[in-house]
Amino acid sequence: MLQRALGSFRSSIIPFLDPDNWDLSLLLSIRHVERFSFNFVSELSLHKQISRYFSDPQYYFQVNDQYVRNKLKVVLFPFLHRGHWTRITEPVGGRLSYKPPIYDINAPDLYIPFMAFGTYVVLAGFSLGLHGKFSPEALNWLFIKGVVGWFLQVTLLKMTLFSLGSGEAPLLDIVAYAGYTFTGLSLAILGRIFSSYVYYFLMPWTCLCMGIFLVKTMKRVLFAEVRSYDSSRHHYLLLFIALAQFPLLIWLGNITLNWLF
Repeated sequence: MLQRALGSFRSSIIPFLDPDNWDLSLLLSIRHVERFSFNFVSELSLHKQISRYFSDPQYYFQVNDQYVRNKLKVVLFPFLHRGHWTRITEPVGGRLSYKPPIYDINAPDLYIPFMAFGTYVVLAGFSLGLHGKFSPEALNWLFIKGVVGWFLQVTLLKMTLFSLGSGEAPLLDIVAYAGYTFTGLSLAILGRIFSSYVYYFLMPWTCLCMGIFLVKTMKRVLFAEVRSYDSSRHHYLLLFIALAQFPLLIWLGNITLNWLF
């Protein structure tokens, strides 16, 4: 009886397994399922690759007044920061994720860099106006000069991480770290409006503090991601980042009609 049942089952299922017996609607349904599965896997893989290098932009704007005040202290006076430089993590969806800036002073944000960049352009234009050299074209060139300087800073940090085998840091993190350049730079240009002597004092200070801040920050990123550690190579490249702040910030702080100089 069992053999008869198995034979009946084979006779009923074998015709169904033969593609020649499938109708057009069934074939289209199978094709649709295959296409949907392929697209889903492709989109999931693409999303994973994008999130590997980019983070959620909203994450970088979760700030409040207290965070902004404390972050400016860390950027402008990094040697006075007595706390740790590591970022705070929390479990989200079965994996560890970094807390947003509003809960972590060491988290990067884009609010301060964008505000500082806008302040830099406005103060630079105001400085030109005091000398009777302001024009819309000059302000446009100052904007381009700031964007180029920001891009150079991002390139410097990203290439340093790549050369040390740490290319996993999200791009927006690097953009945020590079954008903090304009905080001290805006302060130096503000001092230049009142007195050139104040500018000559604030500019080296700004370069030094920015160098210390980036060295501390990049060292944290390297320790978190680099699998092999070469102390001498790491120290030389971190020192190069610190020294590179002097020519870059001096170039950005030189407010002239010729943005190349």
